[in-house]
Amino acid sequence: MSDKTEMLQYISGEWDHILQAFAETAGLHPGQLIVIGCSTSEVLGGKIGKASSREVADILIKPLTLWASRLEVSIAVQCCEHLNRVLIVEKKTAEKLGLESVIVMPSLSAGGALAVAAWDNFSEPIAVEQIKADAGIDIGDTFIGMHLRAVVVPVRIDIKSLGSAHVTLARTRPKYVGGPRAAYPCS
Repeated sequence: MSDKTEMLQYISGEWDHILQAFAETAGLHPGQLIVIGCSTSEVLGGKIGKASSREVADILIKPLTLWASRLEVSIAVQCCEHLNRVLIVEKKTAEKLGLESVIVMPSLSAGGALAVAAWDNFSEPIAVEQIKADAGIDIGDTFIGMHLRAVVVPVRIDIKSLGSAHVTLARTRPKYVGGPRAAYPCS
């Protein structure tokens, strides 16, 4: 077995663990929207945006879509800065959430490998400019924060990287509003 094959198998195992631990730790539940940003270049130890890997994207997309289906959550895959970080979603997700579509199709050089894999694997992929996700996974410091709801809470699990890429997990919560007389339910 080659070093590359072993590395891809290792990444696949790490990814499965990240998805499971994230769902449990973040308390994800049906109906939520999860945003994923990923630099496959960083996963392989390269510089973000310089070595997109369809092989890595293919390893990540299938478990991601199965995980989302099992949890009954929707996913949005963030494109890179060359497409202004638009998101690839299922058409039914966009319709359900009232998201306006834009006309663009990701490529390895504009959008990134995971966005291309999402486009190729979703049943009816479309691109949208903005979402307000309930939680997110950021692989390789792709900065998904612009697509999360206002109050972001970090989620810590036992894995901090995928391959060579730093992984940040987050969930959101409603804002606390009011003043000194406000009362809040226990959460």
